[in-house]
Amino acid sequence: MDKAFEIFTLVTGVIYIVLEIRQKNFMWIVGILTSLAAMYVFFCKGLYASFGLNTYYLVTSFIGLWHWRRDKENLKAESSESVHLNRLGRSAVFVSTLIAVLGVLALTFGMEFLGSFGMKENPMSLLDATATMLSVVATWWLVRSYIQHWWLWIVADTLSTLLCLSLGMWWMAALYGAYTASAVIGYVHWKRNGKYL
Repeated sequence: MDKAFEIFTLVTGVIYIVLEIRQKNFMWIVGILTSLAAMYVFFCKGLYASFGLNTYYLVTSFIGLWHWRRDKENLKAESSESVHLNRLGRSAVFVSTLIAVLGVLALTFGMEFLGSFGMKENPMSLLDATATMLSVVATWWLVRSYIQHWWLWIVADTLSTLLCLSLGMWWMAALYGAYTASAVIGYVHWKRNGKYL
């Protein structure tokens, strides 16, 4: 059953990244399905930070859909290939960095604490926490249409690929490998077609 959910996550995840690169609002709806399947897979493997991350993805899918619809309205006169962008400010970078660092520390401690209570232990809690917090920041930056979110995805997805490979989660590793490659493609596409609001 776990493998079926991994394969479903892979298929919907690939659809999601194609829609993300093209900046299509339907991406957020596909993201809901992908997140639900991934939540099940990660919980079963004891990767609680990744489970929590996909819960966060579920919530941000609704927020992102609203933001992107509003931003698309502002670009109606532009071509259909236009990607709406917002500028990333210093305060957003500072707050994001603070959240990421504190989040890694809290998640690592929390997962080790849960392991001491008999829950399935996470053998790679620091790697799981780091990939999770980078993904949290990258998702928020995606919602806000900051082009720099792609840089964070490259790092986070590479770490997630390594994490899944180390645990024998081959389908999930393939998904995160595809995410990594797509982040590079996405950055190039957004750089070429981006229009700042």
